[in-house]
Amino acid sequence: MSTTKPAHAYQPRKVYIVDGARTPFLKARGKPGEFSASDLAVSAGKTLLLRQPFSPSDIDEVIMGCVMPSENEANIARIISLRLGCGRTVPAWTVQRNCGSGMQAIDCAVQDIATGRHNLVLAGGTEAMSQAPLLWRPDLVRWLADVRMSKGFAQKLTSIVSFRPQFLKPIIALIRGLSDPVVGLNMGETAENLAYKFNITREQMDAFSIRSHHRLARAQENGALKEVTPVYSVAGKAFEKDDGVRPGSSMAALAKLQPYFDKRFGSVTAGNSSQVTDGAAMLLLASEEAIEYYKLPVLGTVVDSCWRALAPGEMGLGPVHATTPLLTRNNLNLSDIDYWEINEAFAAQVLACIAAWEDKDYCHHYLGLDKAMGSLDQERLNVDGGAIALGHPVGSSGARIVLHLLDVLRRNRAKRGIAALCIGGGQGGAILIEV
Repeated sequence: MSTTKPAHAYQPRKVYIVDGARTPFLKARGKPGEFSASDLAVSAGKTLLLRQPFSPSDIDEVIMGCVMPSENEANIARIISLRLGCGRTVPAWTVQRNCGSGMQAIDCAVQDIATGRHNLVLAGGTEAMSQAPLLWRPDLVRWLADVRMSKGFAQKLTSIVSFRPQFLKPIIALIRGLSDPVVGLNMGETAENLAYKFNITREQMDAFSIRSHHRLARAQENGALKEVTPVYSVAGKAFEKDDGVRPGSSMAALAKLQPYFDKRFGSVTAGNSSQVTDGAAMLLLASEEAIEYYKLPVLGTVVDSCWRALAPGEMGLGPVHATTPLLTRNNLNLSDIDYWEINEAFAAQVLACIAAWEDKDYCHHYLGLDKAMGSLDQERLNVDGGAIALGHPVGSSGARIVLHLLDVLRRNRAKRGIAALCIGGGQGGAILIEV
């Protein structure tokens, strides 16, 4: 037997969230919005950094999630970092995990602090979905190339007259971006799959959607969304609150909407789906050393996180697959979580997650459990509304739900919460936090 002493087990450092801010989530209204993705992030970041006792250049790293930055925003995190005054020597990088990008940025920050690489990290997500581009069709690109490369008048004329009007029909990048190229389904069609799988009715979806709008309207009236900071356009117009909420939403009004993704047999409509939206959310994460040095407050600690993958056609169940092992390895049950934020990509999708946890067969075959996971108390889920009322700027939603969950826990004097979301392509992410 070896007499060599075993090496000490690696002990990661605790990671704290010390502050955060987000812009209002602004509904896309058929044309490019007022702000680029970097504009939104800089607006939220300025508010956040101006109230800190340190200089922006004291930040060790900037990490941002973003799915569709514009052609002028390559490595958008670096652009945001420089515009915020972090300086030339602060590294910055961008992550892209579809709907989980903002949460992925936070998780990367957690890992860098936990391993001792950094002490103070600015992380979050941003998206200007309204500015998603229209793309040229390959036929038009080839035609332009042929015209440009033609030699002599006759060849150039031949190339020119080969033009067809259909070449000008654009590719809508937003639609392509919200579709899975592997299984050939858009995200709404994956929600229809879940509605069918778990027998979720149109009435259940619409009722869930109404509750989301009513809860957000109540939160706005009560001043509960303290993380929201105004954003101002170049013309001086102020945008002060999430503008997609419909306080008067009713079952009768939603019942008039036609199915959007499966027009013949479907139940998923624009009214029970998340909205196309622009917005950004930013958080500051710190080590214990940074907190002591700068005398920073603590909103909460990041206890654990988990990422899992599943069939792309059922991507909406991602929160179930990511959260279940997170709970198991921390010896927790659904009832041990005081509050939940599960991103509302679709009403059917969130309801399917709840149904999956209650389904013994699903839990056994797909989650490896001996029994059903249990029931999630919907009175503790998305208590101030969710993406159906707020919108879902895909790069930032993961950061928003973490930030808001911290506030929900603190104002309700609760201890433990989970933020989770589904991710296009068939993935899920979840973060466990405590205050």
